Amino acid sequence: MADSIPRELAQVLDREDSLARFRNDFIIPSKSNLKAKTAKKNLEIKERPDDPSIYLCGNSLGLQPKRTIRRIEEHLSVWATKGVYGHFFKHEGEAPPPFLDADEAAAAKMAPIVGALQSEVALMETLTANLHLLMASFYRPTKEKYKIILEGKAFPSDQYAVQSQVKHHGFDPKDALVLIDPPPLSAIINTEQIISTIDEHADSTALILLPGIQYYSGQYLDIPTITTHAHSKGILIGWDLAHAAGNVELSLHDWDVDFAAWCTYKYLNSGPGAIAALFVHEKHGKVEEDANSPDGVSYRPRLSGWWGGRKSLRFEMAQRFVPTPGAAGFQVGNTSALAATAVLSSLEIFEQATMKAIRTKALSITGFLERLLNNPPGSGHRRPYWIISPSNPHQRGTQLSVQLDPGILDAVMEGLEEEGVVLDERKPDVIRIAPAPLYNTYTEVWDFVQIFNRICDKVMTK
Repeated sequence: MADSIPRELAQVLDREDSLARFRNDFIIPSKSNLKAKTAKKNLEIKERPDDPSIYLCGNSLGLQPKRTIRRIEEHLSVWATKGVYGHFFKHEGEAPPPFLDADEAAAAKMAPIVGALQSEVALMETLTANLHLLMASFYRPTKEKYKIILEGKAFPSDQYAVQSQVKHHGFDPKDALVLIDPPPLSAIINTEQIISTIDEHADSTALILLPGIQYYSGQYLDIPTITTHAHSKGILIGWDLAHAAGNVELSLHDWDVDFAAWCTYKYLNSGPGAIAALFVHEKHGKVEEDANSPDGVSYRPRLSGWWGGRKSLRFEMAQRFVPTPGAAGFQVGNTSALAATAVLSSLEIFEQATMKAIRTKALSITGFLERLLNNPPGSGHRRPYWIISPSNPHQRGTQLSVQLDPGILDAVMEGLEEEGVVLDERKPDVIRIAPAPLYNTYTEVWDFVQIFNRICDKVMTK
């Protein structure tokens, strides 16, 4: 029973936590601010509120690093005092990079987070826009090979993007999309099922697009095994890493992933709608001299734009497009230096913490959450919820998805909000709980489970 798991144990775990110091790098919303009718200005926000909320929603929107406002103010100061010269102005000491180099600076710090070479990562656009740009290059269907294998419960934006790509090439999604659904009464797709689907449709499949971590269940798919199998059948494969980047350790280069895309506003804490990023394996990013090509170079076909052109030629205004080698050659428009600054401010924290330490704590704190949920406090009556995420900790990220008894979601969420607990829901009956290793504590996880079960008991006795 959870009564045998004392709060003191959580406090001991917090004292032993090697990442505990990073919590102070983030602004934790207070309960009073969450309920306020207006948003306070940043300068009016307490560094350490007397009534901090329990924020377990980093899988939806990560918290704001305290340094973000300072970094953005530095950027705005350069714009104000240097104007257009800010594109090239190099500061003395610690300061933002020239506007022209902001995306490169972010790519350099992002690459270790996803296990990539710096040249394989680019900061650009939004997640869905990047998926479209990548599919424009990697989905090149023929009459014989035209199908895309996709999970049936993919995030809707992925579904819309893939459907539109298929239609754009003149195919019917009903025929061209191969959807992989979990078995009945389960939210989990096992690797064998994915492998079997690939085998069944290998002769007619042009592309596979799967999530690194499934947004609904929190399942962490076996990226290296599935990627290797896809390649053994001659099929290109890409990954949506929206819920994986900054959450689990990745080795995209070594796993030979063809391409990937992710947002930066969840575990990467870069702000709502923040600029996204993509990965293109170095073998697909080559730009080679080719006398037979009209441009004098050969490279993987893509939708091109000015910012993807070779940097040394960018301001020559030539009509001939010569892409930058690597992922940067897939960029289209001028990357927002302001948006890149917000990403950089967060990546500085990741650089100090390291993904290895983040993943180690994620396994521990999510395991602690699971143990508490499975051993609720109080009487021995049936609990009105169960965990639908994988029980194997290495097959999930930090998120646990919990399914509630039918009809109680709204009342439970209302009760949690009243108590200052922030997490998200997925209709009709699922809540997603994501303790972020950089700013969540074991003690607040313990407190959350007490509050959650108290609310469930209240709802069930009405």
